Amino acid sequence: MHEEVEIKIRVGSAGEARARIGAMGFVETRGREFEANVMFDTGERSLRRRGEVLRVRESGGRGLITYKGPGVAGRHKRREEIETEVADARAMEAMLERLGYERVFRYEKYRAEYGRPGEAGVVTVDETPVGVFYEIEGEAEWIDATARLLGYGEKDYVTASYGRLYEEHRSRHAEAPADMVFGGEGEAGGNPQ
Repeated sequence: MHEEVEIKIRVGSAGEARARIGAMGFVETRGREFEANVMFDTGERSLRRRGEVLRVRESGGRGLITYKGPGVAGRHKRREEIETEVADARAMEAMLERLGYERVFRYEKYRAEYGRPGEAGVVTVDETPVGVFYEIEGEAEWIDATARLLGYGEKDYVTASYGRLYEEHRSRHAEAPADMVFGGEGEAGGNPQ
């Protein structure tokens, strides 16, 4: 259990993102992997109404189940996060369904993680169907310093979830599929690189 503190920053391309972060002394700590995420909620959408998230992720042969509490407003996204590894993501999804939860949204991305020696924060390069983003996570001061180091300021901060970003995308692109997945009708992000 911990408090997650993070921001996203939209980047032009994955190549640009990797080049910029490498030039600033960050090294890859987890190689680029495909992630499949499934969000769950009750039939009444009570988790969403309370600002909570229940997610199962499968990536690199690992499964994770994550609970995120309601966010705290501010220039950074802050919320409680409880996460644990599960042996079988598909079995975990089936268990949640048996308990009455419903699959409400799927989203996919390719993610690589980066860090700098001696620093506790993490920067990821996320390639999604709606664009490429840095996700910068750590202490608030470290996030701000890292964003500045990469050439960005507070005006570039995105605190919305990928679900919210995709809702905004769908409001502008009626042909987009219900889930944020690669290869779907109306895909916005093209082929990830």
